[in-house]
Amino acid sequence: MDLRSELLKSIWYGFTALDLEKSGKVSKSQLKVLSHNLCTVLSIPHDPVALEEHFRDDDDGPVSSQGYMPYLNKYILDKVVEGSFNKENVDELCWTLTAKKNYQPDRSSSSILPDRDAFRLWCLFNFLSEDKYPLVMVPDEVEYLLKKICMAMSIELNCVELDDFFSQDSGQQSGITVWVFLEMMNSGKITRGIDKSIISMAIEEVYREIVGDVLKEGYLWKKGQLRRNWKERWFTLRPSNLSYYTGEDRKDCQGNIVLDGNCCVEVLPDRDGKRCMFCLKTLSKTYEMSASDTKQRQEWTAAIQTAIRLHVEGKTSLHKDLKYKRREQREQREKRRQAKEEELQRLRALQEEKERKLAELELLKEAQKQAQVLMEQDEQRRRQQHEQLQRALEIQLREAEEARVSMQAEMALKEEEAERQRKRILELEEMQKRLEEALQQEIKARLDEEGFRYAQARLLSEEEEKMKALMALQEEQEEYILKTQREKQELKQEMEAKSRALDEAQRQLEEVRANRHRVDQDVVAAQRKLRQASTNVKHWNVQMNRLMRPIGPGEKRPSLGSSFQAFQIPTQRDPGLHLRMRSGSEDQSEESKENVNNRTECDMEKRHSHASNGDMDIP
Repeated sequence: MDLRSELLKSIWYGFTALDLEKSGKVSKSQLKVLSHNLCTVLSIPHDPVALEEHFRDDDDGPVSSQGYMPYLNKYILDKVVEGSFNKENVDELCWTLTAKKNYQPDRSSSSILPDRDAFRLWCLFNFLSEDKYPLVMVPDEVEYLLKKICMAMSIELNCVELDDFFSQDSGQQSGITVWVFLEMMNSGKITRGIDKSIISMAIEEVYREIVGDVLKEGYLWKKGQLRRNWKERWFTLRPSNLSYYTGEDRKDCQGNIVLDGNCCVEVLPDRDGKRCMFCLKTLSKTYEMSASDTKQRQEWTAAIQTAIRLHVEGKTSLHKDLKYKRREQREQREKRRQAKEEELQRLRALQEEKERKLAELELLKEAQKQAQVLMEQDEQRRRQQHEQLQRALEIQLREAEEARVSMQAEMALKEEEAERQRKRILELEEMQKRLEEALQQEIKARLDEEGFRYAQARLLSEEEEKMKALMALQEEQEEYILKTQREKQELKQEMEAKSRALDEAQRQLEEVRANRHRVDQDVVAAQRKLRQASTNVKHWNVQMNRLMRPIGPGEKRPSLGSSFQAFQIPTQRDPGLHLRMRSGSEDQSEESKENVNNRTECDMEKRHSHASNGDMDIP
């Protein structure tokens, strides 16, 4: 807080005192008188023409505080030189103007403070008030000022009554005006039972300490510079200097020691009959002093060191610095309070969010239960389908076994009826027809199996989708489990039960697949037996063709030396076989038979290969 701010606080009271109608405006004539008085107490020349020129457009109308501020800054405050005037005179001028209008205590009361004490309290209020208008002093600063006054009176402040005073009006929590503060002091609640002279001395001491920047005052023995004798002086310590007087009335100043960064204070041993000695060293001189006791010496040395520190730090007032620190602490407390309120609001929001999440979790639990019921129903349907598929596979196995038995019986019949070739061929054609039917049944069974596999794949895909949905629900459930530890074990057991159920379903599916694989192996064995039967048929056909030799018409019995005439023998068509009869020599007949056998074997191998691939081609 600089000198301009201090002056503006006092001038603000003078301006508002002239505003009788409380409209925020003052007549130009009154502003002229105020400006002239301010120039007088501030020791600057007054220019009445400047005021007229500044408010030339306003004629004789009233001027607001915003309109007066530019003139005040330009023509008065900018010309102020610190140290050329006594600020107490400015405060007295503004106090005189504002006290006539606002300070009217009950003079009949015995606890009314003298005008001088009220003026000093007004100055202290201005010093400790906030830097915003209208001027107010926060409760912390009020408590600080009252504690200083009570400490000067060697009494303890009754904080209960002070809290009761602030609790009477909720609007006073943000700060009180100086008139409310003076009314509280005049009520006697704080100074009840204390003599007025003691109160006045305490107020003067606090006023000199805070407003007058007096760090410490008191008697000390000082050693002279020329005569080197000891004299008792009244010392007054300020941040910039240490003055000493002949008495505590401070009328006769005997010297002034300027303090700067080159000064230092040291404790001296007792000598010359003096005790509790210390010295203050400057660049030019060394001042030796003696206190009444060790405590006083400690207080004086600490106070002088504080003054030197303030000068080094560029600070002109200890209490201004303390005021700024208290204000920063209040702002930090306010920030912490706001942060705490925000944290509480955030916690409340989190609590509401938690409750909402719990409600959603309950809904999810209900949905999970419904999903579990649906899964159980789906699992039951799937089991039924698996059972139906298993029964169908058993039926197919029985049919395949019956076909195998029938083929064995037919093979036995073929072995028994090998002597009669045509009958055997007819029986083989009939058996081939049956085999075609069996193969058609097998193809149909394979198609049915593919249909069942497609249905099974579809069921598995549905199962996977439901498992994915279940896993998504499980992931959401795990997130909520992290927040609700109480349900963790229970949900974990449910998940393990579901996992066991899924493992059991997988195992049953593997069993079904293994059964189907065994059925496929049985079908392959049946096909292999069928191929064996076809090979036997081919063998008997070859044997039959060897036994059967047709005799042509007019054939004569061969004689020695005669030649045989070759006849064209008509070919015989057998199912699945084409035979070429002998028309030449015995070697050609054997060669043609071998060719026929080779083609027959190739045809049978092709048919078996087609049959093994599931689409056997039977002529």
